Amino acid sequence: MPLYLFRSSDDKTINFMAEEKKVKNKNQLNIELPEDIADGVYSNLAIITHSNSEFIIDYVKIMPGLPKAKVKSRIVITPQHAKRLLRSLGDNIKKFEKQHGTIQESDGIQGIPMNFGGPTAQA
Repeated sequence: MPLYLFRSSDDKTINFMAEEKKVKNKNQLNIELPEDIADGVYSNLAIITHSNSEFIIDYVKIMPGLPKAKVKSRIVITPQHAKRLLRSLGDNIKKFEKQHGTIQESDGIQGIPMNFGGPTAQA
């Protein structure tokens, strides 16, 4: 059964409801979004690995001209959730492109823009 996502007007509460029951009832899940998490973490690289029971997504922030980068966040999910995430991302990309046009991919080194298209930093 599909789930729908609803955000409150203050953007701090997320509600998931079953498609069949779009009124408040015991099938509703309220998820609190604390302010420190709501700001998010910027990432311009995701590294995905997997085992037989989980997918691990490491979100990394690469800075121009610096040879070292840090993992800013790690998410561990089941294979079933990974497949749902794939479908959901695909659906959201289609909707985004319908509204804003085709997303252009860069030609960075193996997809990673090491200098962000500008000059290399010098000390």
